[in-house]
Amino acid sequence: MTHTIRDIAAAIGAEAEGDLDIAISGVAEPASATAHDLALAMDPKYAEGLGEGSAQAAMVWPGADWRSLGLKAAIIAPRGRLAMAGLSRMMDKGPLIAPGIHAMTVVDPTAMIGEGAAIGPFVTVGAGAVIGRNARIASHVAIGEGAQIGDDALILTGAKIGARVRIGDRFIAQPGCAIGNDGLSFVTPEKSGIEEIRETLGLREGIREQAWTRIHSLGSVQIGDDVEVGANSTIDRGTIRDTIVGSGTKIDNLVHLGHNVRVGKDCLLCGLVGVAGSVRIGDRVVLAGQVGVSDNIFIGDDVIAGGGTKILSNAPAGRVLLGYPAVKMDAHVEMQKALRRLPRLSATVKELQKIVSKDVQED
Repeated sequence: MTHTIRDIAAAIGAEAEGDLDIAISGVAEPASATAHDLALAMDPKYAEGLGEGSAQAAMVWPGADWRSLGLKAAIIAPRGRLAMAGLSRMMDKGPLIAPGIHAMTVVDPTAMIGEGAAIGPFVTVGAGAVIGRNARIASHVAIGEGAQIGDDALILTGAKIGARVRIGDRFIAQPGCAIGNDGLSFVTPEKSGIEEIRETLGLREGIREQAWTRIHSLGSVQIGDDVEVGANSTIDRGTIRDTIVGSGTKIDNLVHLGHNVRVGKDCLLCGLVGVAGSVRIGDRVVLAGQVGVSDNIFIGDDVIAGGGTKILSNAPAGRVLLGYPAVKMDAHVEMQKALRRLPRLSATVKELQKIVSKDVQED
């Protein structure tokens, strides 16, 4: 599959200069680009690499003297990563899934499969499930009874969609993700150690045996439009009400959303984020890698939490957080500066102690 420079520029809404009829069959970093690749050089720091590769055309930064870099054509990208999003969408062939339903797939007779769907081998679709139009479902996917999936879904190898889960249009599920698992809900007949230390903030009257009784998950999961869930991520079903993920939210690999969690619209949850049960997250929230969120708290709209942050209490809208426990980012930076000064401060205190001790002895 090839595209001309003219076609690529038009598809991503960018300006192009030079020989617009050059045919492109792939993209590459500048130093490894061939004559048939579009080199990605959206920053001046990549200019040197263009001389090492064989690219005839490149995506370059505004104001680049692309002719002096040995190129015959250039696509101008004022916002490089945005241009790359359009380019990658255009060049991505996606998984090869034959149209129709594979002979080695099992679809319950009461399930409804939309027009234009392509379903690979070893897929199971449960009773009463509904799959929208033009869905693409790779091998070894399991879709539970009563699940509803909207139009234009892409569900990749080994994903699991539980019973009665409802998902909007243009959903993407990466390999191995699981949506609609039972939540971690257990209770003890007597007051548990966890309940005790929540009340006393760490004090314990005594340690005693306790056994856990399971609370079954009767809710399910609701997911809006244009949501993506990364590989091996898990979203637990609600205990009574549904766990909810708002439209436009993107979830990275190895993310866990506990039971009854409510995530707003257009959020970004990065790898290894863990959100405990009954947390409410507003719109446009960004949780960077390894962020942890304690149960039963609220995170307001537009909160950004840096990598490794542990959020243990409510976070107001617009707050930028960092650290464990989470504090305002500027406060965390000052705390870290103070921490680095401690060895020097300790040495100064020791010297002052010696001086004071000597003065006392002389008196």
